[in-house]
Amino acid sequence: MSGIDRLGWRKKFGVIAPSTNTIVQPEFDMMRVPGVTSHYGRIFIPDGRIATDEGMENLLVQIRANMDDCVRSLMTMQPDYMVMGMSAETFWDGVEGNRQFVKQIQDLTGGLGVATGAEACERALKLYGAKKIAVVTPYTPLGDANVRKFFTELGFEVGAIKGLCVNSAVEIAQVTEQQLREALQEVDGDDIDAIVQCGTNLCMTELADEAERWLGKPVIAINAATWWMALRENGIEDKLHGYGSLLRDH
Repeated sequence: MSGIDRLGWRKKFGVIAPSTNTIVQPEFDMMRVPGVTSHYGRIFIPDGRIATDEGMENLLVQIRANMDDCVRSLMTMQPDYMVMGMSAETFWDGVEGNRQFVKQIQDLTGGLGVATGAEACERALKLYGAKKIAVVTPYTPLGDANVRKFFTELGFEVGAIKGLCVNSAVEIAQVTEQQLREALQEVDGDDIDAIVQCGTNLCMTELADEAERWLGKPVIAINAATWWMALRENGIEDKLHGYGSLLRDH
């Protein structure tokens, strides 16, 4: 039997997420549009301690070790497109690191398109015409350095980066709204054109929508940007309200 998926009649997305992540799936689900379904593969993360640079490096080692099994499992439901539900790996080692990561996924999937948080933020910032940006992350200084490297290589001037140095991958989801508000205000300035939030396990999409109103500039939540890229790459132009200007106006 062949035909069209009853619920994913427009597109079926395969989403790659760490086993420790509890935010990206519900946030993507909030931004669902008719006929597009998301199907999750989980990368096994037995040790989620990330409070040190060594912990961040170890997290990346675990992701790389278990990526192939996750993708192979996802391919059994025959996805149309792949979406990255994690962001640190997509920024690591700058622009070339992102390209190599995308190539790895495409090699494993037979050439499927891939939305990564890093590339989604690049596209969004260029769309907004941003020159100087600020960034909020849950990472240690090592993670922040890789984020700075990525954006700097693309030609953006990177101002302040606020890394929250969260103790574990699971605890990223426990960062409060107040902590995020304070972080946004800390990195903002009159010379900042846009603020980017990295870390798919930070609960940020709805707060970013609100923050754009009181900061008066684009606030790009990584999950909203990645979802936007996935939809638009597949010709899906539905506009969504409540998750930032990117999905609402572009």
